[in-house]
Amino acid sequence: MSGTLFGWAFGDASREDDEQYVDTLRHEALENAQQAAASKNVSVEPGTETYTVLAPGETLVDFHTAPDSLVVRCTVKLVGPGSEKIHAEGPMNG
Repeated sequence: MSGTLFGWAFGDASREDDEQYVDTLRHEALENAQQAAASKNVSVEPGTETYTVLAPGETLVDFHTAPDSLVVRCTVKLVGPGSEKIHAEGPMNG
């Protein structure tokens, strides 16, 4: 059994149709997830990343803290001792 964790990247909502730009944000979100995992002394299981692109007006997520932002969330599975105790829930890593 493994845990899960979120990584995040924030960008310019006006560029949501620019696939190369969104790919860069996906890479940044994965790096953020890897850094978060390392801070918890676990690792990201390679190949388990999944991405969600959130744009204002297209989701129920509250964007009041990041208006006009394109948000990319990367969800990953974790490996390592204690990884099963870490779970991505809501917008946070618990």
